[in-house]
Amino acid sequence: MKVTIVGTGHVGSTLAYVSVLRGLAEKLVLVNRDDRKARGHALDLRHTAAMMPSPTQITTGGVDASAESDVVVFTISCPMPKDRPDRRVMAEENAVLIREWLPALSRVSPNAVFLIVTNPVDVMTWATLQVTDLPPERVCGIGTLVDSARFRAMMSDEIGIHADDIRAYILGEHGASQVAAISLASVGGEPIDTSLEKAHQFAQETTEAGIDIFRLKGYTNFGIATSTALVIEAIKHDKHHTMPLSVELDGFCGIADVCLSIPVVIGRNGVTRRLKPRLTDEEQKAFTQSAEAIRAINQQILPILNENGS
Repeated sequence: MKVTIVGTGHVGSTLAYVSVLRGLAEKLVLVNRDDRKARGHALDLRHTAAMMPSPTQITTGGVDASAESDVVVFTISCPMPKDRPDRRVMAEENAVLIREWLPALSRVSPNAVFLIVTNPVDVMTWATLQVTDLPPERVCGIGTLVDSARFRAMMSDEIGIHADDIRAYILGEHGASQVAAISLASVGGEPIDTSLEKAHQFAQETTEAGIDIFRLKGYTNFGIATSTALVIEAIKHDKHHTMPLSVELDGFCGIADVCLSIPVVIGRNGVTRRLKPRLTDEEQKAFTQSAEAIRAINQQILPILNENGS
């Protein structure tokens, strides 16, 4: 399988490393605005690959080098302002990057699954669909996959059960308006007590976790890179694995033409099924509010996406 990672900053380089360790790609292409940096990472990773059981051919280049990829991961981003750590404020500047890169990337890899990591990820996933001819099934934002993992980890510590055995989702925006679907949380087929006092505390801590990490070390990379690797693995092995990802909604909660995270089934060709969990009235209201917040930002960046006839 051929995987292209566009952007070799903290997230892209960490994802490349995880991909080599896990043998997720036979061919791994690193594309970066600063090709010198990409070449440095590639050389380092070749040495890493020499110690791995699964060989990985690692190369660098521009858009042409990504041609005929099976998966394209887009991580290029403007920096988040240190004095205003808010993913949404990056929307306009990153919309320019989407407009400049995605049309060409999609033309040379028309059958690839595109994974969007760039924030605000729900807005950038929608923007990708606006500037390309890619079908919605093959465009996913990593969305709340990492948030759901954070939420499960907190639940795990509280109830003493391994996080991977807990079924609990964060839905909606990867950001301030995300929705903890506490009513759906279960383990071993048994619902987790939704009156659990700390569940709502965990939901709030999950919402703030990414920004907390940013404030402490200046960026996030390990969790989001590992989340993205899980999606690539599901595609590579056609796992039909269920995970919350940001996709174009087709009527869930009466919402369409906006990208938010819901549980979806991921296989070799991308999204094979969108699941529609039953939310409480309160959760559905919060999800609708999340959609309204993201739709407003979508409209804000639409003129940028339409510049130069793109």
